[in-house]
Amino acid sequence: MNRLQEQFKKAQHSAFRLWLLNMVLLRTVPFNKPHALKVSRIREGEITITARNIRPNQNHIKGIHACLLATLCEYVSGLSLLLQLDPKQYRIILKQIGMTYHYQAKQDVSVSFKLDTADFEREIIAPLQTAEAIFKEFPIEVYDNDGNHICTGLINWQIKAWKNVKLKA
Repeated sequence: MNRLQEQFKKAQHSAFRLWLLNMVLLRTVPFNKPHALKVSRIREGEITITARNIRPNQNHIKGIHACLLATLCEYVSGLSLLLQLDPKQYRIILKQIGMTYHYQAKQDVSVSFKLDTADFEREIIAPLQTAEAIFKEFPIEVYDNDGNHICTGLINWQIKAWKNVKLKA
């Protein structure tokens, strides 16, 4: 179990540990700091992240900016992958992100994502035993506090073992 996995496990049952985890994430993922993205709930295999409707997150008509919604989808799926994969063995890179917007976000939004362990083993780990790299697309849905479906993101990750990574000299 890596340190990130340990911190998430502790934060599952402790409000203080969840606060501490959010402080660490704000410092280690610096481009998210002005947006105050917050892990608001952790369940077994599921993460919920919340974005507030504050000025740094708003567009010109005082709704939550489309780019923040895309970042939210990327963040929740990436964290979920990092909690299942050993970052010392595997590298993840965002390959493609596609967004479909359904409703203007005028209040706080949240996104929940669950990466099922059995599906993870079957669709990611097993193919990595024979393939140099795989691409995995995750559909992510964002909702506001009233339950309105704000947008759907299709986040495509490239997952590759570090031993297969070729760097240019």
